[in-house]
Amino acid sequence: MTAAATGAAWYKDAVFYQLHVKTFCDSDGDGIGDFKGLTGKLDYVRDLGIDCLWILPMYPSPFRDDGYDISDYCSIHPSYGSMQDFRDFLEAAHARGLRVITELVLNHTSDQHAWFKEARSSRDHPLRDWYVWSDTDDRYAGVRIIFTDTERSNWAWDPQTKQYYWHRFFSHQPDLNFDNPAVREEFWNVMKFWLEIGVDGFRVDAVPYLIEREGTSCENLPETHAVLKFLRQRLDEHFTDRVLLAEANQWPEDVRHYFGEGDEFHMAFHFPLMPRMFMAVGLEDRKPLVDIVERTPAIPENCQWGIFLRNHDELTLEMVTEVERQYMYDEYARDPVARINVGIRRRLAPLLEGDRRRIELMNGLLMSLPGSPIVYYGDEIGMGDNIYLGDRNGVRTPMQWNGGWNAGFSSADPERLAQPLISNAVYGYQGVNVESQRRVEHSLLNWTRRLIRARQSSPVFSRGTTTFLKPANHRVLAFLRTLDRDQVLVVCNLASTAQAVQLDLRELAGALPIEMFGKSVFPRIGAAPYVLTLNPYDFYWFKLRRL
Repeated sequence: MTAAATGAAWYKDAVFYQLHVKTFCDSDGDGIGDFKGLTGKLDYVRDLGIDCLWILPMYPSPFRDDGYDISDYCSIHPSYGSMQDFRDFLEAAHARGLRVITELVLNHTSDQHAWFKEARSSRDHPLRDWYVWSDTDDRYAGVRIIFTDTERSNWAWDPQTKQYYWHRFFSHQPDLNFDNPAVREEFWNVMKFWLEIGVDGFRVDAVPYLIEREGTSCENLPETHAVLKFLRQRLDEHFTDRVLLAEANQWPEDVRHYFGEGDEFHMAFHFPLMPRMFMAVGLEDRKPLVDIVERTPAIPENCQWGIFLRNHDELTLEMVTEVERQYMYDEYARDPVARINVGIRRRLAPLLEGDRRRIELMNGLLMSLPGSPIVYYGDEIGMGDNIYLGDRNGVRTPMQWNGGWNAGFSSADPERLAQPLISNAVYGYQGVNVESQRRVEHSLLNWTRRLIRARQSSPVFSRGTTTFLKPANHRVLAFLRTLDRDQVLVVCNLASTAQAVQLDLRELAGALPIEMFGKSVFPRIGAAPYVLTLNPYDFYWFKLRRL
């Protein structure tokens, strides 16, 4: 763990790494990744410069939604190992200075969970009120459907008890009733169970949808915030140095409420920022990116945004306009198969057509914009995807460790693997893998390590303010990150052609720019416009030294 990523607000300085145990490393040859396999790869994660692992659902599940349909919140899926295997993994991670957060899926359970089986057994069962039931399917009319490709209604019919139950996601994921105090108390018990084992926090799934009220969108309701404040208060009363990270795919002004006054979530994903990073590079114009950052409200001092380029879900386009969404489809998902729900099911490298320059630029933005960056497993080596696997499984394929049998992921027969390997000529594991990139100084993997190291060399990136400079050349993005007397100037060429830019840096006159990757000293800043030229998709980070 970096020296910066320690203390009560460690998450503000941390670089996160998201992975699925199922597809990271298989230790026993059954084709499914497990905690023993992950434990054996912790040195790799640490050496990348990561501070915290985010583990996708590891619980028993029918796997109709890749584990987000949980059937038992307090166990480990047997394919991933035993509870002791998880404890051993956690101990090994902590010994290396790595923190670990796991998933807390509050909004819904699997329809195979014991709670729902009991609830649907009789209208009079004590657990009946743990879910949301109705005699008709016309309540909460007008509430949007999230999975538009597969669901036609937010209500599903239960033939056992002849009532409808409410679900905001798949129909096999009934929503819990958080108006019931017993449900809130039970989720605190779930949290306490894992926190006492030693996890460092939770990424909390689908938080805007916990409460339903007639005549509303059933999103972002005041009663939802009351539930979250209750859980945060319990957390603070019993544990220290733990983090809650909110998945709330909303506009920044709506997500702001999930921080409360520093008494709800410590962190929240900045969903609208991510597509606008792609838009800025595609359009060769800084405006979409600058607009969304400047639109983002201030958050409490003890809080932090979580920012990312890609993750296990589709590149969501919910928080863009219709025109912007169509542009993103036309630019990044020309093949209609790449589109799912309201988004694009591609990894970073294929989205950018394998262009190393654009991949580096996007990662440079990720590591320098305000927030804690989250790296999706495999993106550090430029892994590809398989959009033909169905749902979002195409971005959840096995980690590519080497060019040998099953990419070094598993010793099983290839037909037994949890997901098929990427084996095409461009992104296949024979060429794109950790082992081969370790050998090459200028590989994407080693470049990413240097980038993370540069970010972690200054707390200005994790805690500093952001000021955009807005030069006349709209193809150039330039901003200052400032923390006390420390300043870093970031300049990015968003265009596919070389660009020159004149920056008004008069207020910084006398400062000496030192390029942070090569330590090269650039001309001292004076009263005249500061002129820079940048190659296509090039970027600079300058540490400003004052005498």
